[in-house]
Amino acid sequence: MKKTWTIGTRGSALALKQAETVVLLLQTFYPDHEFRTRTIKTTGDSVWDRPVHLIGGKGLFVREIEAELLAGTIDFAVHSMKDMPTEIDEGLVIGAILKREDPRDAFISSKYDRLADMSEGDRLGTNSLRRKSQVLNFNNRITVIPLRGNVDTRIRKMVSNNLSGIILAWAGVKRMGFEAHVKEILPLDLMVPPSGQGAIGIETRNESALLEMLQAINHRQSFQEVEIERSLQARIGGGCNVPLGINASISNSSLTLRAVFGREDGEILVRHTQVGTLDAAEEMIMDAFRQIRPYTGAEN
Repeated sequence: MKKTWTIGTRGSALALKQAETVVLLLQTFYPDHEFRTRTIKTTGDSVWDRPVHLIGGKGLFVREIEAELLAGTIDFAVHSMKDMPTEIDEGLVIGAILKREDPRDAFISSKYDRLADMSEGDRLGTNSLRRKSQVLNFNNRITVIPLRGNVDTRIRKMVSNNLSGIILAWAGVKRMGFEAHVKEILPLDLMVPPSGQGAIGIETRNESALLEMLQAINHRQSFQEVEIERSLQARIGGGCNVPLGINASISNSSLTLRAVFGREDGEILVRHTQVGTLDAAEEMIMDAFRQIRPYTGAEN
């Protein structure tokens, strides 16, 4: 009999598609094993009438799944890394990250070709404090309206709620096949994404056999980029409760680290970009942290 492994995932269309990608990769490397998915409803999937930062932050999308991992009822869990808290149970670990999709944000509109074209009275939908802060800093003539939901839901709500545009993660839009709706992929000097955006991570128990299996599908560069971003995020704290963007980009042995920290009203307090060698990653992380720390109350 084939050895069977169970992969836990949220039940959204995007989450299921990402889990399917992981299953196909694992089956390619382990054809003598069987991989099945199990859908787990999280708290974040149950509350849609309030912003995430007001109901508990990123952990809302992973707690129930992690409980299943710890209980041994599932072997692996597939996550969008942007939804992962930086602190996870000591018995669990991020074992692999797939090759990362473009981490930038995308502007979708039925009215405008560019975010810069929006004017006084236009309404933009996003539930992210990070996006709200950077958008208002770029264009303070518009009004930002809270908007939650899956990719397709938010695109529909753009029309039904009479919004001039919305901002979504390009990776999710692409994975769901809605690229044709995108008018502009926002450059990093305008909109710095959150740590982990564009990356699919696989969480598992801290057991050698499970971790060894995942090495076959781990993309080293993507893993390093997300690890750097999450290291800076962990020092700053706040998760999705603060207007914070972090992006690490590796090219050969060169590292570009970007961070932006602002206020909800559009005031940007720190906009940091540093280029160095990958060997200097820790020093670059600390340099960015030292610039942001005075505005956060973080101590470490």
